Parts: sequence; structure tokens; C-alpha cells
Amino acid sequence: MQSELFLVEGMECASCVARIEKAVSRLEGVDRIHVNLATRDARVRFDPARIDLRRIMDRVDALGFHARPPVDPAALATDHARAHRLKRLRFAVAAALALPVAIISMAGVTFAGRDMLLLALTTPVVLWCGAPFFAGAWKLARHGAADMNTLIAIGVGAAYAGSIALMLFGPSAASAHAAHASPHHLYFEAAAVIIAFVLLGRLLEDRAKGKATEAIRALLDRQPPTARVVRDGGEAEVPLADVAVDDVLIVRPGDKIPVDGVIVDGRSAVDESMVTGESIPVDRAPGDEVIGATLNTTGSFTMRATRVGAATVLQQIVRAVQEAQGSKAPIAQLADRVAAVFVPAVIAIAAVSFAVWLALGGSLGDASTAAVSVLIIACPCALGLATPTALMVGLGRGARQGILFRSGEALECTHELEVLALDKTGTVTRGEPALTGLIAAEGTDDDLLALAASAEQRSEHPIAQAVVRAARERGLALEPVHGFLALEGHGVEAVVGDRRVLLGNPALMAQRGIAVPASLGQRLDDSAVQGHTPILVAADGAAVGMLAVADTPKPTSREAVAELRTLGLDVVLITGDHARTAAAIASQVGIERVLADVRPREKAERVRELQRGGRRVGMAGDGINDAPALAQADVGFALGSGTDVAIEAAAVTLLHSDLRDVAAAIRLSRVTMRIIRQNLFLAFVYNVLGIPIAAGVLHPFTGLLLSPMIASAAMAASSVCVVSNSLRLRSVAL
Repeated sequence: MQSELFLVEGMECASCVARIEKAVSRLEGVDRIHVNLATRDARVRFDPARIDLRRIMDRVDALGFHARPPVDPAALATDHARAHRLKRLRFAVAAALALPVAIISMAGVTFAGRDMLLLALTTPVVLWCGAPFFAGAWKLARHGAADMNTLIAIGVGAAYAGSIALMLFGPSAASAHAAHASPHHLYFEAAAVIIAFVLLGRLLEDRAKGKATEAIRALLDRQPPTARVVRDGGEAEVPLADVAVDDVLIVRPGDKIPVDGVIVDGRSAVDESMVTGESIPVDRAPGDEVIGATLNTTGSFTMRATRVGAATVLQQIVRAVQEAQGSKAPIAQLADRVAAVFVPAVIAIAAVSFAVWLALGGSLGDASTAAVSVLIIACPCALGLATPTALMVGLGRGARQGILFRSGEALECTHELEVLALDKTGTVTRGEPALTGLIAAEGTDDDLLALAASAEQRSEHPIAQAVVRAARERGLALEPVHGFLALEGHGVEAVVGDRRVLLGNPALMAQRGIAVPASLGQRLDDSAVQGHTPILVAADGAAVGMLAVADTPKPTSREAVAELRTLGLDVVLITGDHARTAAAIASQVGIERVLADVRPREKAERVRELQRGGRRVGMAGDGINDAPALAQADVGFALGSGTDVAIEAAAVTLLHSDLRDVAAAIRLSRVTMRIIRQNLFLAFVYNVLGIPIAAGVLHPFTGLLLSPMIASAAMAASSVCVVSNSLRLRSVAL
């Protein structure tokens, strides 16, 4: 299967989305398609052996829309800016001409030539400012379809054409040359003001939707526009798009690193907070990888480009966010089903309203007012924007914090989690051993550590490296070592200076006949209870001390577990470690339930057991060793450094490798789903209440008959309310 993105022009409401998805999904070879009204694009998954993208786009064109391949973001922004300027001009003209029309009509002002003046002012509003509505409606009508433009075109057209007909043939036509023409049967103000309000609503909607995509623009803005490339023996500044793999680049202090690569000469400290979340710059030297769009702080260096263009880490992140924003959440299905029949239903309701008013003895004017108001007040736009705008803002908000949801479905499922299983190593703990304690039976602690580190310095074992690292952090000098011997499964033996040193577990000491003092024996037991690995140190056949090494919890793990429990989740630790070590780590971070001695291939089965009874289970791991369990979970959270974005390994990728981001992802999901429900409620309630009121159901009781002008204002406000409500997600605290 192949997944492709293409742009769709001409969509105006949820009905358009429903028509495109229904038609394309029926094509042989198409697996699924998601159309996003907010971003005006579609992502389709298809079998390239059975159908190609061109045929899919042709099918969209045949529906009356215009499908085209994606373009450069800068070019797309230019196109959008040009279209927005034209839309603003249309609104300015409509507002300037509609205002006097509304004042003259609503104030009941009469004078010679009044009707002709209203016609002259209204005509450019309808025929030029409203041209996109009529063009869009006609284009779809030729294909037997209808959308939001259809409702506006019918409503405005009826008000405009009806007013002209009344001028020519109505009761006031005979007195057309009189000083005072009758204003009571003309609806020029409705036609003009409707156009002005709808254009205003779309301008505000465009502005709000632009804010919804700020997260993507912010990510792209991190890239420098140019790079310094060494070519033909000199340095040249070239556009970023011209940088190729294996190009040699020069990066100076204060520069953003152009692309991903490897340092070949020079040293520096690089601020990688964009990816890792760590605010302290990281030292980078020859042979180290650097990530594009991160900030070089102090030194200057030369690097070789290894990943450029779409292959860079930044572009992978952007692509992941775009794909997620273009996806649909299951909660949108109800709105999609309603949207599929919305426009025909509204046209039918308008026709029935017109007929009922006449049948009950109402005037032609009142019947027309009710029908036009029904057509204008109905708003499938609000339905179409309710879910995608909230998803766009929510997913963008997560991306700013390094939380990448693979899809809208992943975001929706996250809010339903009841249980969270945590892998221990690298998720709850640091993922590497560290020295946690030492006891010297003779001499000082530093003497013991220097002796042990000297003996371990040739070992590649992680525990040995932890001892050496601790000694160097204390500034201890290591003595030369010879006669080094690794005793597999037990420890090491070496000669340090003139002393034969032995490091290892109690079994090794017993094997060599070395007695362990009672004081160290008690500490051995204490270390085991705490989940630490004890290392006994002997010199010349006598025990001289003990070291304790452990994979310690991350500083934020306890806080993260507390946050998860506050959110109402049952937290479970899953690990391959033995029960004593697992229990020790769990107690340190506040986890009460532990599943220990679980082999990697058994983790998925443990997740299945947690899911029994219909419970929703999340799993957090490193995204590689825990892949089966991540896939089995309802939502998998992959904690990664960011240089290997594990989008395929889990539903959610946390770039900062911070367990607190799991809690933040759950909070974001819950808030986003709450906003989506509010949006759908607003959209449904607006239409359910607004359409009957426009049809005149309150008229027998209150005498109220909604003006088409008020209906158009309400319709514009409904879309703006939905989008504005979604924008609240930008400032939500995670």
C-alpha cells in the first residue's frame, strides 16, 4: 500500500468532504481516504498496482473540485495570501455597498428612484462579491451535487431575483415612476447583507484556521534558509534545498545547523532542546552526529551532510504531525453521516417552509423570507470544522512539546486509557547503570573507587563503565593496569600497581576463598533488597570494600507516576528483572503493581492480560525492544531521543524521553476530546434550533419571523465560534 497527499480546491463544507470520501473510497484499489476541510487536502492510501494517484485525482476533479499535487509550502502560502487578499477586497466592497442598502431598507426611507438605487448598489455585491458562491454552486450542480455554496446561491439568488421581479411586475411596479416607491416587498438588503456577512465569516474562519496551523510553521521556521557549503575549494552560501548528501558544510557560532550530519572537524556545544527537551547544550566532537535545525552555540565546526530534505529528523517530525492532522478521529463519523445528507435536507426544508406558509394563508413575502432564512442559516461548515480544527490545534500543541500522535484515532484512544504499563529500563530508569554507593573496609572511599576503576578500565561491561565514569567524575587518577582478565558471569581480575585486584559477586569471592567481613555481608543484603548490584572488591586475597551499582530511576519518574495516578490510571511496571530488583525500583517511583521476570516476547501477552474485561491499556517503552507490546496496547507510547523517531513503533512518540510527557499526552487528549464534543454540540444544536426558527415555528406564538440578514450573521458566527473554541487548545497547560 502507498500513502499520498494531494490538495483539493473548491471545498466549502462538510458535505464536500463527505462526497469526495464516498466517491474515492469506491474506486478499486483505494484502501481509505481522509479529506481535511481545515487544511484543504486529502491523504489517500491505495494499491499502486491497481490504481495510481492521477486516476484518484481525476475522480475528485469529476466531482467538480480541483485536485492538484502538493506544492512547496512557500508557494502554497503565496497562493493563500493572494486568495485572502481577493477575499478581503470582495468583503470590503460588499460591506461598503450593503451598509447603505440596509440603512435605507430597514429605516423605511422612501424617495424618488429608491428601488433603482437599491438595485444599483446590490447588483455588484451579488454578481461580483458573491460570484464565488454562484460559481461553486453551478460547478457542483453540473455534477448533480450541492454544498454550502448551493444554499447561499439559492438564498441570495431568490432574494435578488425576487426583488427585481417585484420591481417589474409586483404591486409597486405601476407606481415605479412615482416619487415614493413601496419598499415592503423588496429584499435587496437581504441579498447584499447575506453576502457581506458570509464573506466576513469566511475571512475570520481563514484567520482562525491559519492560527491552527502555527505549529507546523513554527517547526519549519526552525530551518535556516541557507547553508555554507565547501565547493571547489571555497565557501559558498546556497539555498537549503541545494544541499546534497555528503556535502561538506561549515557551521559557525550562533548558526542553526542546516541538515543532519556528522562532525568531521572542530568542536562545539549544540542546543538540541528542540528534539531532546534538554536545555543544556551538548558537547559535540568529530564523529558525533548533529541534528538539522538545532542551534550551534559556541564553537565552529565542519560537518558532512548525511540526511537532507525530507529525510531529516525535523522533516520527519513535520510529516508525522501533518499526517496526524490530516487523519480523522472516530468521533467525526457522526458529523460525516449528517453532512452527507445535510444540504439536500435543508433545501427540502426550505421548500416545505415556503409551501406551508402559503398553504396557511401567509403572504408571499413571509413565505419567501422563511425559505431564504432556512437556506442561509443552515451551516454544514460548523459540522465540517468541529473535529479537524480541534485536532489540528491539539496535535500542533503536542508537537510543540515533543508529543507526536500518529493519527486522530490515536489521540482519541489516548483519552480512554485506564491502565498504563511501563517498561522499566530506559523508561522509568535511566537505562544505564550508575554507581549508587561504596563502603571501604580499609582506606577511604576515594581510594577504594580509584582501585576498582583502575581494574575495570579495560572492561566494556556497562557495570564496569559505570564504575570508571564515577571515578572520573570525582577527578580520581587511574593507575596503569596489566594482567587484565574478564571472568565471564563473575567479574574481573587485574594487577593494579603491585596489587592483584579481584572484583565480582559473592560467588566469585567464595570460589577464591576470600572471606567477606560481617559488615560488608549485611550491606550485601541491603543492596539486594534495594535492587542494586553489589560488587565486592578484594586486593591481594583480602576483601577491601564493596561497590553498589544500579540502573537508577530518572529524576522525573516519581513525579510522572504521581501525575498518572492523579489522572486516574492504574500504573503497572513490566520488566524482565527479577522480582526483588523490580520491587525496589517500583517502590522508589511509587508504583504498586509489578510484573517481573517477563521476557520481551512475553510482554505482549501481559498487556493482553491487562486488557481483559475491556479495559483500555497503554504501554510506554523504548519503541524497539518493546515493539510487540506497544502494538498490542490500545495506545503505545515510544520514548525516543528524537534522532530515531519511532513513528511506526507506537501510536504516540515522545521526543524528549520524559515519562511526564505520557501524562501530558493523556491530558492533551482529554482536553482535545472535550473541545471536539463542545464543537459538535455547538454545531448540532445551532442547526437543530436555528433551522426551525428560521422556518417560522415561533411566529404563531411570538410573531417572530427571522430576517435573512440575521440568519446570515448567525451562520457566519457559528463557524467562527467552532474554530475559536478549538483555538483555546493553544494555551492549554500540559
